Amino acid sequence: MTGTREWARLPLVLGAVLVAIFIPTFLTTPEGKLNWWLEVGPAVIGMVALGATFKRFPMSRLIYVCVFIHILVLVYGGYYTYAKAPLGEWAKEAFGWQRNNYDKIGHFSFGFFPVFILREVLLRKTKLDRGGWFVFIQVTMILGFAAMYEFVEWFGALALDPEGGDKFLGTQGYVWDAQSDMLWAGIGASVALLLFAGLHDKSMDKARAALTSP
Repeated sequence: MTGTREWARLPLVLGAVLVAIFIPTFLTTPEGKLNWWLEVGPAVIGMVALGATFKRFPMSRLIYVCVFIHILVLVYGGYYTYAKAPLGEWAKEAFGWQRNNYDKIGHFSFGFFPVFILREVLLRKTKLDRGGWFVFIQVTMILGFAAMYEFVEWFGALALDPEGGDKFLGTQGYVWDAQSDMLWAGIGASVALLLFAGLHDKSMDKARAALTSP
């Protein structure tokens, strides 16, 4: 019990920082509170889910850091909208792009950070083991989640159009936007597994040692 309480400090601190960011960005967003909620709402739900399951299934510290960074990416896009994010506007001018590509950072993050949650759950709760097929399963699952999110965006745009649908989709006239979004999620997951699987293993080992110590 003591180990679990000590392990909860980092997610509690990160959660408190996020709440402190949520409130002012939600209240002051120049693009409307509805758009903010559509972009950041799934992150809020994810935070609640992690909190609700913490006692039964505390995760490695890397997971909580990944969730924290991912939510910052979402809040930034939700505050400005992905089509108007200043970072994307800077890159557009600097590299001569035709559109604001901050949404691609968002979809890369959709693959890069959540794949560690998926990996940890599969390793701890199933009989799957590390290897090529395990990587394939994770990447294809992320691609499936990305496709599902594109359906959510589509249905959301149909329900909101014209008031908020275009802000939510942020296609900026790019006909292959949905397909490229899914591709970037797959790239993000692949890069994460290729470069940081070992770091995740070490983080899980530390969690196991801390949570099972007397």
